[in-house]
Amino acid sequence: MAATVNHIRLCEARRAMRALLEDPDDTAQAFKVIAAMTGSSGKRLFERFRRSPMGTRILREERDLLEVMGDMDRLRAMPSGSLGQSIADFYATEQLSAQGLVAASEAGFADRVQAETGEEERIFRMRLRDLHDVFHVLAGYGRDLRGETAVLAFTLAQTRNPGIAYIVLSVLMRAGFRSELGKLVRQGFRRGLRAKWLLDQDWEALLPQPIDELRGWLRVGPPPVYEQIRSAGAPVPRSL
Repeated sequence: MAATVNHIRLCEARRAMRALLEDPDDTAQAFKVIAAMTGSSGKRLFERFRRSPMGTRILREERDLLEVMGDMDRLRAMPSGSLGQSIADFYATEQLSAQGLVAASEAGFADRVQAETGEEERIFRMRLRDLHDVFHVLAGYGRDLRGETAVLAFTLAQTRNPGIAYIVLSVLMRAGFRSELGKLVRQGFRRGLRAKWLLDQDWEALLPQPIDELRGWLRVGPPPVYEQIRSAGAPVPRSL
């Protein structure tokens, strides 16, 4: 039964991608695409993570990044200008929470058996999910349609996940590679390539650090300036 998890399910990915293009706010569809197209790449990514010293430590300590990401009071208490406080501002402005991504992920994977992957792979998979919002803020991409596609391109460079590639390319085929979105997405991918490998960083220790210093140290670079385009169903950003 576990072997079926590694199969590429292109028809399923196409259905989910059509639904996502019709409703860009239906994040669960994005997870369905990723689940259908990941194949064996997730296993390879996990093995790379497990071989790294910090990855080994994270797995040994059974860390749960959501414990920090989901605690707004804890994020707010971090120093001004820190990554953690910037994430809290992001959540407040965009009317989001770390738990919202959890719900979308569970909906996207609802029809897939994940228990066979083992506890360590579950810890890694959850950490990778929770890093989505970290990447949003660290790289400087908003929750808007352009920003979401760009942060996925950034993540693609870090993970080489075929499901993420399928989403990014599907959106680009609609928008055009030379469009404003295309330029932003290509830039996001290049930034992801230049950056250090971010999946095995000690984010619990890095969240209180100055975000500008982290962008330099991690080779992410300064956030881009771009015009945000929001879907009709997206909430209006709040002013802090």
